[in-house]
Amino acid sequence: MRNIEELWWLSVIATITSFGYSSIGAGLALATIVSGHGKRTTVTGIEVGPGLTAAQKMWRMFTAFGDIAIAYTYTPVLIEVQDTIKSSEPENKVMKKANILSVSATTVFYMMCACFGYAAFGNYAHGNMLTGFGFYEPFWLIDLANIFIVLHLVGAYQVMAQPVFGTVESCIKRRWPESKFVNKEYPVKIGHKSLNFSINFLRLTWRSMYVVVATLVAIALPYFNDVLALLGAVSYWPLTVYFPVTMYIARKKINRGTVKWFALQLLTLVSLLLAMVAACGSIEGFGEALRIFKPSLVEE
Repeated sequence: MRNIEELWWLSVIATITSFGYSSIGAGLALATIVSGHGKRTTVTGIEVGPGLTAAQKMWRMFTAFGDIAIAYTYTPVLIEVQDTIKSSEPENKVMKKANILSVSATTVFYMMCACFGYAAFGNYAHGNMLTGFGFYEPFWLIDLANIFIVLHLVGAYQVMAQPVFGTVESCIKRRWPESKFVNKEYPVKIGHKSLNFSINFLRLTWRSMYVVVATLVAIALPYFNDVLALLGAVSYWPLTVYFPVTMYIARKKINRGTVKWFALQLLTLVSLLLAMVAACGSIEGFGEALRIFKPSLVEE
């Protein structure tokens, strides 16, 4: 398994593709607004009435909290930036510049896509405006944007799955240290030339099974907003709030019982409650979707 710092080119591809599909989506939404075809918007969103009960509206609001939370979950990007950036001066200065640039760029594109998309499609805007519900022409531009999305997600999948792969494989190797299936590496050669690559049967079978199962689950349950909300709710509080705040308190040596300490603890508590509410909303969204729709794998 390569170290993540050796995958700098993957970060470059992810950056180019994310800028690509975000720009296309925001540009098409802006074009819809300018052409006068924007849909109706209201401050409170979809009104309660036929087809939408007050309880359903509440659960959808909770799900929206989760969608917002995943936009604030900067930790995975921070780790990738830290492991791939070159340090030509003190690392804290390099990381400060990189973080400011990264947060500024993602904030601008998030806000552009969200605001332009809502203005273009109104109260019934979907979570992904590039997957066949809003834009249909020019078809080549829509296809290009979706190719960018696929390339970006494939690259992100490789980076995000590495901790799972590493943890499972380390546990198996400790359990069966003498197994050739688990530990032996088979170098790959072309003729007499040995490549900088080897095959391990554990990696080959386990990772292939993982990808297949994850793909089948994703195909069977294609509920975009609810998936994002659940991921955002689960990862937001511990990674974005609790651990950073706890480390900040320890580093700044903030005394227990002070006003600043209570303010930080209140921030942590409120964030935890919002994460729990968002998780409940996403779970309810899954339940509602499953009651209405059949999983893709069993549809006729």
